[in-house]
Amino acid sequence: MGNLKLTIQYDGTDLVGWQRQATGESVQGMIEDALSRIDGAPVTVHGAGRTDAGVHAMAQVASARVRSELDPGTLARAVNAQLPPCVRVQRVEAASDEFHARFAARGKTYRYLVLEAVFPSPFLWRYVHRVAAPLDVDAMRAAAGAFVGTHDFSAFQSTGSAVEHAVRSVTRSDITVWSPTEDPPAPPVTAASVGDARLVVFEVAADGFLRHMVRAMAGTLLEVGQGRRRLGDVEAVVEGGARAEAGATAPACGLWLVSVDYC
Repeated sequence: MGNLKLTIQYDGTDLVGWQRQATGESVQGMIEDALSRIDGAPVTVHGAGRTDAGVHAMAQVASARVRSELDPGTLARAVNAQLPPCVRVQRVEAASDEFHARFAARGKTYRYLVLEAVFPSPFLWRYVHRVAAPLDVDAMRAAAGAFVGTHDFSAFQSTGSAVEHAVRSVTRSDITVWSPTEDPPAPPVTAASVGDARLVVFEVAADGFLRHMVRAMAGTLLEVGQGRRRLGDVEAVVEGGARAEAGATAPACGLWLVSVDYC
């Protein structure tokens, strides 16, 4: 059986997330079903990360072992022919027998998009989190820096998460304001869709993430931007706070998996 590496994009608005569920459409389930029909036997697809319901991906990575002798380009077209428009396999590549999308990953990058607007564009509302009042971006940027380094991020994971430990190493954590002269931070973002609004982008990279970790970080930074929390408060939570002491989990619609890094 050949081992494959798949790079996948999806609009997660109407999906239950990456992982196959008992009910609802999942990215993993749809791709497994498509590959299984092509292969004539069950195929298991392993994703680099389990994005939640409503979360989007620019470049999710998955691995799968198949019997099919179709070349990668033909296989990608065959899979895409069976997928809804909200999910697309961008690329299929032959991988080494040892490659596993999850266990071989060395890091991931996420972006969380916040639009300051009274009313969001109808072309953008599914892909950003809207706030009406202006945010203190400088304060948010200073607070975002508190996440950088190796910390126990227990305060930023969902309660009841089944992980051995919550220690993660964050290599980049920054807040920027998008300018139309720059590359868009996500495919739906355009000068026309943002209009006169301000798009605030939180980007974070780490060796791994806990469940809802980025959304909890984003929710905490939003409270800083709204004047409800100070830099020192964020530093204290990072250095050993409880989940109840961090900010609320921000809505899934603003979150994008940007990339997965491998050696």
